Amino acid sequence: MKQACCLHLEKNGLSGLPNMLKLSKRLEMIAKQVPAGSTIADIGSDHALLPSFLALQGRITKGIAGEVNPGPFQAASKQIRESRLGEIVDVRLGDGLAVIAAGEVEVITIAGMGGALIASILENGSEKLAGIKRLVLQPNVGEYNVRSWLLENGWLLTEEFILEEDGKIYEILVAVFSEEAAIDNEALYQPRILDGELTADRELLLKMGPYLMQNPSNVWFQKWEFELSKLDMIRRQLALSDSPESRTKEQELEQEMKRIKEVMACLQKDKTSSK
Repeated sequence: MKQACCLHLEKNGLSGLPNMLKLSKRLEMIAKQVPAGSTIADIGSDHALLPSFLALQGRITKGIAGEVNPGPFQAASKQIRESRLGEIVDVRLGDGLAVIAAGEVEVITIAGMGGALIASILENGSEKLAGIKRLVLQPNVGEYNVRSWLLENGWLLTEEFILEEDGKIYEILVAVFSEEAAIDNEALYQPRILDGELTADRELLLKMGPYLMQNPSNVWFQKWEFELSKLDMIRRQLALSDSPESRTKEQELEQEMKRIKEVMACLQKDKTSSK
């Protein structure tokens, strides 16, 4: 299969050259979370790069590349056709999980969308999740929405990854459906005492990542410095308004920023002391 056709991804698109398919760091990390021998549905697959890569690597036995828009659907279809992967990867046009039947695949990947949209796709297609063993999700923003949906719907967050690429920071969330999810989630989101003085409650863990906070990386700190800058910009804009609603929102933002700064300070102190 690998010898049938290989691909090369260039900045201006897929060339179809007889080489190898190169993924971005982000997609590479997502690919690593797909167990060997899986059947997979990649929702919002764009050029079908992820299922193509996994098929060429012999990592999946079947792949479905789902796209809701005709343009990306055509691009994905061309990619699969030119790489001669049609017997392994099926490109389908449809909204979210409408492109799969219940029990058809074992792994679902959704990447490159907002967290609210990812949660909506999972909620609207919840009847298709029966038999799914693993979700690999990469929200561009709104990770809180994804973690909250998983928590409320019997999925256990098992791993979190964070990485920087081309000036952007991405989080990748891996979850499994478990009959013990309620018990395990209770432990995962149990309030934590940071540096002996600050309590990180469930809301903070959902926002900042229960695993990422256990061993925060430099990229994690960079992400939250950037988030603080965005919140401060919004706060300063609100300060220009005299409306009571703006004052209330401004105060809420100040409290949120204060909380984030406290968490970062505690975790930075823990990180420094552990060296």
